[in-house]
Amino acid sequence: MSSRTVYYLGPQGSFTHAASKQFLPRVQRASGETDSAAPSHDAASTVLQPAEHVSQIFEAVNVGGAFGVIAWENNVEGYVVPNLDGLIDAHNVVGCGRVSVNIEFDAFMLPDDVAEPTEVTAHPHGLAQCRTFTQHLGLREVPAASNAAACRDIISGQIALGPRICGELYGLATKQRGVQDYQGSRTDFLLLAPRNEARSLMVGDQKPSAEYESVVAFIPLSTGAGVLAGLLDLLRDAGLNMTSFISRPIKGHDGTYSFIATIDAAPWQSHFRSVLENIIERGDWVKTLAVYARQERPNPPVTSWMLPDGGAGGRDSLSADETATRLQAQFI
Repeated sequence: MSSRTVYYLGPQGSFTHAASKQFLPRVQRASGETDSAAPSHDAASTVLQPAEHVSQIFEAVNVGGAFGVIAWENNVEGYVVPNLDGLIDAHNVVGCGRVSVNIEFDAFMLPDDVAEPTEVTAHPHGLAQCRTFTQHLGLREVPAASNAAACRDIISGQIALGPRICGELYGLATKQRGVQDYQGSRTDFLLLAPRNEARSLMVGDQKPSAEYESVVAFIPLSTGAGVLAGLLDLLRDAGLNMTSFISRPIKGHDGTYSFIATIDAAPWQSHFRSVLENIIERGDWVKTLAVYARQERPNPPVTSWMLPDGGAGGRDSLSADETATRLQAQFI
């Protein structure tokens, strides 16, 4: 059996590296490795391989023979949009597993660096999640390919933001721990596979009682009033629960969009399959981006304190005059 490679956004110590370790046993099982600690002479070990750029991960999976791990969604910053776009555009790549990694950032400097820090470096999502810390120090943001790369490549006068393990890996001094804006931050990661191998990686999930989520992209080939509503009606009439719905522009074509829905079903289940077939028969475009076992969902109520300022509605105990004032403000 040939060796299989799982690519992740490196270098070592990145949050994606941590996620790839969670996926490793699944890939090993699918590759026929029954004991990763003592592989047989005819079963080469699965290798975790860092990549400098996410595009390299997509390319390695797209040509076949490799797997990949990408950041997908953060509960503070939302979808990792470049990775979402990459999955929409990839020809032979599909997500077939999802795991969560708790996100905590420490601030690092070079040991014995006496220069006053003027810059902060991290992945753009990392910078966005630690803005209170960086603005308090008045630091200029320097985006990096990954948080671990920022720690590896740090220079004098910089602060690098990254996982705690990066301090040990790259011999850095810790300036401050836990500098993220929000406690409880979490990023979900997808395991990527060639489309013809995805089901084999999901064998452990395919139990009679298993519940699934699918991420599907739709592009209506006609535009006008009611086109999108008609698409959503098909999902509703089939009793499909949609937990997320976003749009992305079709690059370079004004007024055209792909719509990405997360749906509580798998495309091989009959009620969802029939909807997909119906949409295709109508002439619209469909692409399954990911399917994975559904994780436990807390479904908490949305309380008033979670709502942004300046809107109307909700369950605030307001006087009639205050309610009328807020409502009037919505009409600009």
